[in-house]
Amino acid sequence: MRFIVTSTGLLKNLQQISGVISSNTVLSVLEDFLFELKDNTLTLTATDLETMMRVQTEVTEAQGDGRICIPSKILLEYLKNLPEQPITFNINEQDLSIEMSSSVGKYKIGGEKADDFPKEPAPSDTTSFTMTSISLIESINKTLFAVSNDTLRPAMTGVFFELGKERITFVSTDAHRLVQFTRTDVNCPTEEGFVVPKKPLQQLRATLPADDTQLELSYNSSHLFVTTSHLSMSCRLIDARFPDYQAVIPMDNPYKLTVNRTDFVSAMRRVSIFANKTTNQVVLDINGNSLQLSAQDIDFSYEGKETLSCQYSGEDMKIAFNAKLIIEMVNNVDGADLQLDLSTPTRAGIFRPTEKAENEDVLMLLMPLMVGV
Repeated sequence: MRFIVTSTGLLKNLQQISGVISSNTVLSVLEDFLFELKDNTLTLTATDLETMMRVQTEVTEAQGDGRICIPSKILLEYLKNLPEQPITFNINEQDLSIEMSSSVGKYKIGGEKADDFPKEPAPSDTTSFTMTSISLIESINKTLFAVSNDTLRPAMTGVFFELGKERITFVSTDAHRLVQFTRTDVNCPTEEGFVVPKKPLQQLRATLPADDTQLELSYNSSHLFVTTSHLSMSCRLIDARFPDYQAVIPMDNPYKLTVNRTDFVSAMRRVSIFANKTTNQVVLDINGNSLQLSAQDIDFSYEGKETLSCQYSGEDMKIAFNAKLIIEMVNNVDGADLQLDLSTPTRAGIFRPTEKAENEDVLMLLMPLMVGV
């Protein structure tokens, strides 16, 4: 098997799928890329047994079809240090030796048998729907930050895809905060849901084009398959029931606070510097149309206060939140102004933009801290 490909083109394609490869694995073949040549099309595959990514590229010249596993680490290091030029791969499928020839030299490495590489799960009994690449990227960005790292609650370590006939809702929670992001420009054939792990979503966010490329999403009881014209990914779904998130969203938060989002985040960053590093507690003291942010660390005699103007309808109150979580949440809200719906200092606050984007609806919930703790 022999083929010629440009160094930068090959590197770009391998980098798209290399994030799937796990750094500490028990099987050496999981540290490899699978190269499959058929006609003039080279298919590159990487997997960690849970997630598999595949990308296709055209080669400039090819002789013979074949398959071989090539160690990823040394190949990526070589390509990163090579200026753009054609590389010729000569692969001996008998002794699994690989010779790479460029205009400046020749290099040899040993491969592994392609038959040892894990097989891709068969997409059987799948249900499919389509959405644009940019829509999926935005949905991942809006929800992935709130995913839990608690492996004792596996359903919360991924994003819940809740499908509807004229919408799709993405939900994530870590028990302290919850994000519900709905798109109304996606039509799903059935009303059901599944939980997608964090790692494949990170990979999709990093590799998918941020444009209107149409994606086909197919799923069955165990796997999700995402396909474009030249890139495909399959991942195992989390086999756990997502919690009834609707039950924790308060339906009657009558008090409405509106504040400039940028000013609020900037003030929160400054005040939180003086907060206790264990709790990151910042108190919101709302009095009329004045919002005071305050934090203190009694152990070090630190204290910080700032006052912002706001629009508020409701009873004056003091409510405390974890500043680190609130900053991360508000940074994922779009628009100039932020609306905060409240009821009492012990009930969750709901954050949302004052203006809805077209075909989008986002709700972010954050549990309060006890004032003074």
